[in-house]
Amino acid sequence: MRLAPIAPQDLTIDQRPLYEDMKSGVNAKYSLFTTMRDDGAMLGPWNAWLHEPEVGAAIWNTTKAMTRFAVIPDRVRQVAILVVGTRFDAGYELYAHGEVARKNGLSDQFISTLVSGNRPEGMTDEEGLAYDVAHVLSAGRRLPEETYRRAVSLFGQRGTNELIYLVGHYCFVSVTLNGFDIPVPQG
Repeated sequence: MRLAPIAPQDLTIDQRPLYEDMKSGVNAKYSLFTTMRDDGAMLGPWNAWLHEPEVGAAIWNTTKAMTRFAVIPDRVRQVAILVVGTRFDAGYELYAHGEVARKNGLSDQFISTLVSGNRPEGMTDEEGLAYDVAHVLSAGRRLPEETYRRAVSLFGQRGTNELIYLVGHYCFVSVTLNGFDIPVPQG
């Protein structure tokens, strides 16, 4: 870990509002995995964002907007997120969203297949399309017209926009995790 977690009492005046906003959002949404140390210091990408609060606030606002914007089922979102996390080998992302995927009904076998870099059998049309979109975009390639049209047909324009934004956002999260060598929490 390249950026030390910041205990609440050590936050600067610029970090405190971001910390409080992230803490309330993370506690409300992400109770399935470890997001904080016992002393209240944030872990995962949130700690990195706290180190640069102006940039961190912009990223956090994007994260909140992605949650508010959600129209595709969370199970489908988790497929895309896990494909991205796998592409980047972002351990914390795979740990965290593996738990969220389980909560949304994806089996351990399904998740294991995804995080091994393979396409699981028995995916729904929506899950398969999320896999395809995330697989292509996270490899840095242009989304084929046929895949884009299938997405619009299946998810509508707003859902397609969401899926593309989601892949881009989690590419950014993965780069944050890998750039700052953010580990999976112990235990």
